[in-house]
Amino acid sequence: MRIEALYFAALVLPGLAYSDACSNVRIYSRDTWGARRPKSSRTFKYTPVDLFFVRNSAGSRCFDFDSCATQVRRIQNYHMDITRWSDIEYNFLVGEDGAVYEGRGWNNVGAHTNGYDSQSIGMAVMGNFMCTKPNTAALNAVQNLIQCGVNLGHIISTYRLYGHRDASSSSCPGDALYNEIKTWPHYSRIPLWKPDIYCV
Repeated sequence: MRIEALYFAALVLPGLAYSDACSNVRIYSRDTWGARRPKSSRTFKYTPVDLFFVRNSAGSRCFDFDSCATQVRRIQNYHMDITRWSDIEYNFLVGEDGAVYEGRGWNNVGAHTNGYDSQSIGMAVMGNFMCTKPNTAALNAVQNLIQCGVNLGHIISTYRLYGHRDASSSSCPGDALYNEIKTWPHYSRIPLWKPDIYCV
C-alpha cells in the first residue's frame, strides 16, 4: 500500500507547531513521489529569501497523486538526464490535485530563474497555462505554500512575487497564470534585470 506521507519542513520557528504554521498546505516529500538523489546540492547562504517566482512546467496537467507524481518524476529525469542539471530545477511543484511536491525544498538553491536562484524560492505549477489558468485548488496551494514559507521563516513577510517572465525573455508561466498572479497582493512591479545568457 502506498503511504502518502506529508512533508514536515525543517527549521520550524520556536514555539510554532508545523500544523499551526502550514495547516492548509499538503506537501509531499521527495521520497513520497519517488525522487532520484541529487548529483549535488547547495544550501542558501542567506535566509529568509525575499523573492518568490511562479513558473509553469509546460508539460502535462495532472489532477491526482499518481499522475502528478509521475509528472514530477518525468520532469526530474528531463532536468537531470537531458539538461544535465544536478536535480529537478524547482524548489517546489504544484499539481491541480491541490498538493505541493517537494523539489529542492526550502533549504537548497534551485535552478529556476537565472541570476536570482540564490535569493529566491521558485515553484512551478504543472501544465501549460497560456490560455487557461490552473484550477482553484492549485492556485490556493501556491498561495498557501508561500504563506507556509513565511510562517516557517524561509521567506520574508514583505517578499516580492514575480512570474518567471519578469526575469527572463520567456513566456513562462503562461499568459493566463501570469495575469492571475498579477492580481495577488505581493506581486511586484519593480523591474528585474533580465540576464541575456542562460546557464546553470
